[in-house]
Amino acid sequence: MRLGWLVLALLPTLAAGAECTVRSGPNTAALVELYTSEGCSSCPPADRWLSSFTRVPGNADVVPVAFHVGYWDYIGWKDAFADKRYTERQRERAAASGARYVYTPQVVLGGRDFPGWSSEHSLTSAFEAIRRKPAPVALELTASIAADRTLSTRLTATRDPKLAARDLALVTVVTQNGLGSRVTAGENRGESLRHDFVVRDLSSHRGAGPATATFMPKADWNPERMSVAAFAQDLATGEVLQAVSLPLCR
Repeated sequence: MRLGWLVLALLPTLAAGAECTVRSGPNTAALVELYTSEGCSSCPPADRWLSSFTRVPGNADVVPVAFHVGYWDYIGWKDAFADKRYTERQRERAAASGARYVYTPQVVLGGRDFPGWSSEHSLTSAFEAIRRKPAPVALELTASIAADRTLSTRLTATRDPKLAARDLALVTVVTQNGLGSRVTAGENRGESLRHDFVVRDLSSHRGAGPATATFMPKADWNPERMSVAAFAQDLATGEVLQAVSLPLCR
């Protein structure tokens, strides 16, 4: 799969004190949101598909994130990576788009439901369409991690004056690769599931920012496999206007 050209503006730069900064480029990066659950038997193929982005070169302008939702927990297996905030985000965006229900696996590309995610041709065409758009928002994301693994971030946005600040949401998420579970109940009973780009925490700010956040570490956090992603979204239309990602500095 060809995912485009490396955007040099998105490369993270190191600073003193294990602080990293990334700045967006002039064109729009593609935010890929996967809504998934370990309790959903049709989700593992989508999880594997999202993991493929770890192996594809030249995808600096593609930002994948996996939101695990909890509404399938009642079937018999509780997804340890699910969070009610991720479920609420999916439901809020579905309601804003006029959808009458939510489902898994769901791929949302650039803020829009994208049922054609499994088609390489459809995906490549969609990526190229997003890349051609000049970004109406420029993002700068800085992240630093302390000795106790507490993560601090700062996200600033420079917006087109035509875009009202009240319609802008700045979202920062912490993601982790290489997570997994041996499922012993529910629809995926007996399966060993593996996940990448799993959202472990989220902070949202309404307006142009700057948006700062402090993320307290969980017991299974592994900074070697973690990144910070951030995006700006038009709340009026649901469109994702720009996105960035960077690994934690070492």
